[in-house]
Amino acid sequence: MAGSSSIGRRIGKIFAWLLATLVILVAALVIFILTFDWNRARPYIDDKVSQAIGRPFAINGDLKVGWRHPAGETGWRGWVPWPRFSAANITIGNPDWTRQPQFATLDEIDFEVKVLPLLAHDIVIPAINLVNPSVDLERLADGRNNWTFNLPSSSGPSEWTLDLHDIGFAKGNLALSDQQKKVDLQMVVDTLGQPIPLGDALKQQEAASRSASAQAIGRAGASKLAAQAEAQAASEATATSEPTAAAQASAPSGAAATSGAPATPLYAIGWTVKGTYNRTPVSGSGKLGGVLALQDANRPFPVQADVKAGDLHIAFVGTITDPAHLAALDLRLWLQGNSMARLYSLTGMTLPETPPYATDGHLTGRFRSGGNVFTYENFTGRVGGSDLNGSLTYTGRVPRPLLQGEVESHVLQFSDLAPVIGADSNASKAQRGDATRQPSDRVLPVEEFRTDRWKAIDADVKFTGRRIIKNSNLPITDLYTHVEMTDGVLSLVPLKFGVAGGSLASDIHLDGGAAPLKGRFTMSARHLKLKQLFPNFKTMQNALGEINGDASLSATGNSPAALAATSNGELKALVTEGTVSRLLMEAAGLNVANVVYEKLFGNRDVKINCAAANFIATDGVLESRVFALDTDDAVINIDGHVNLRDETLDLGVHPHTKGFRVLSLRSPLYVKGTFRDPHVGVNAAALALRGGAVVGLGLINPFAALIPLLAPSNNKPLACTELLAQVRQMPKAPPPGVKQPNAPTSHDGAPDRKPAALSPASAAEYKGS
Repeated sequence: MAGSSSIGRRIGKIFAWLLATLVILVAALVIFILTFDWNRARPYIDDKVSQAIGRPFAINGDLKVGWRHPAGETGWRGWVPWPRFSAANITIGNPDWTRQPQFATLDEIDFEVKVLPLLAHDIVIPAINLVNPSVDLERLADGRNNWTFNLPSSSGPSEWTLDLHDIGFAKGNLALSDQQKKVDLQMVVDTLGQPIPLGDALKQQEAASRSASAQAIGRAGASKLAAQAEAQAASEATATSEPTAAAQASAPSGAAATSGAPATPLYAIGWTVKGTYNRTPVSGSGKLGGVLALQDANRPFPVQADVKAGDLHIAFVGTITDPAHLAALDLRLWLQGNSMARLYSLTGMTLPETPPYATDGHLTGRFRSGGNVFTYENFTGRVGGSDLNGSLTYTGRVPRPLLQGEVESHVLQFSDLAPVIGADSNASKAQRGDATRQPSDRVLPVEEFRTDRWKAIDADVKFTGRRIIKNSNLPITDLYTHVEMTDGVLSLVPLKFGVAGGSLASDIHLDGGAAPLKGRFTMSARHLKLKQLFPNFKTMQNALGEINGDASLSATGNSPAALAATSNGELKALVTEGTVSRLLMEAAGLNVANVVYEKLFGNRDVKINCAAANFIATDGVLESRVFALDTDDAVINIDGHVNLRDETLDLGVHPHTKGFRVLSLRSPLYVKGTFRDPHVGVNAAALALRGGAVVGLGLINPFAALIPLLAPSNNKPLACTELLAQVRQMPKAPPPGVKQPNAPTSHDGAPDRKPAALSPASAAEYKGS
């Protein structure tokens, strides 16, 4: 028993010495840490970090290590102190080619480390506090950048793991100079005084964006847009019981907690930015969630921005899921600007020129390895004086992204379509940022298409204009088109207008990959009512009958004017049997006595036997082969040409009376001048001959002076069956850049103005009596 007790005492002494030694070592360590001048270790730390990152690293201020009682720990763990590290005036250098000497500077950093997890090779840092961090990012045109570090390669994964719980900082600065993207921005980041719920930020941004919309499209337009957005939101609310994150955010912040749903995301960081993007001034502000919220892949991370770049104003409020890997977007998005075409520099999407616009919609995004997909769904907008509604989907793919969707306008102002083809005024062009000026003496737009952008994206978009507001003289009621763009080839198949109770449909193909652009056009007019074609022409209000026609043209050129000036092909039109005002026919034939009679005693209608037109286009000159109208009372033939190259007219109108007329000035008319300033008048030479005969015969016998005003008739109608048969043959056009093969030419090579499609008998009738 004595031996065993002796062994027990020895073991007790050993443990006592071990405990004492441990206490002494801990005490010595504590004394060493508390009394050691850690600034002596700075050169060693600077050297090791510099080697690790491949850049100069320096701690230029004090380096301190202290101990602190752990916060939030209970039990025996609360007795284990945590070391607290702090360093002041830290710099990280830049490569020698950068403009700024330092990549990053930091006034101070301090953090604590839990001791016990170190035994398991886990570095647990409850919080890191940064004071005035500043980072300067630079990239040259050749691709070199200063944010890529040359880190030493590792033979395998590290045994240590880092667990960072929180990051706090005072005011920070970030600068970016990117010569490749033509970006030069300076950003200031700071913590918010108090976290802001996403719903509050949404309400604030909604009010700010409505004010921005009023600046872009006027207060009346902004009010209409707000009404559209509210109606759309109400429609979505009734259509689905699962509102989006942005919609949830509009509810009070306490609603989510009471319903058991995830807590409303909070904003913790604010930022402002200014600088230039693609040489365009940029300024804006926004908010973000807490830094460590980025680490939770299942927790939506709140974002908000309100940025202006030139005339473009973009704002959004919403969330990003798993921001570290960009899994998904869910944003309320507002856009305002002077023309949608200017979104190209920001998004890479090729959109048409438009009047000033503002939109409000829901943007969702899915980031996938095969191609990111973004949808601007159920958006509402105002473009000029027109409303806009629909959904568009952008799919990132190789070799070009794809834009798909359907857009409609319930009330479309026809004038808002003018910028699409450059037909708006010079003042409108200047407002949307286009320097091209339309010559004052030209009607056809000279502004060139931006074909260099057509290969940036493919498109498959359907557009419907349900009701068109236009000038009272323009009988257009609605619009539909299917826009397709593939590898630089733009197709509108069809481009269809409702016109005068009928339709005017076109298939348009523009090859933007060719230089110059190559175009092919086919057009068809069906069931255009004569009465509705001239809504303000009183003498046409009793007209019946319809106009039908077809055209096939090809052309080359980079603007509407250039395409018209090089067009080749054929145009045909005919009028089916109907009636037309006799007063109009008599006025066209200058039968003065009958016009006076009709005005005094009323009007009656005459039957249209046939009306037909056939024009051949050769290098932008339209020559009439057939252009005639046959009624029970008169035959009217028109010859000459329309020159699209210089926008001039040279037409002759030849009326031929049927039946016997008294006091008839059956003289030819002319239509000359330009599209901008046409002139219509009487052929003075023919009228002078007839007037001279009146005077000469009047000297002999006063009654004989009436003979030249008597209008005998040959009573021969036009060969209507033959004319209609010719016009009903579908027109054809050669390939772009090739002349019409059967275009009539004169001996000098110029287009022949004499109609070439009539038979000898019809030609005789065409010349008149």
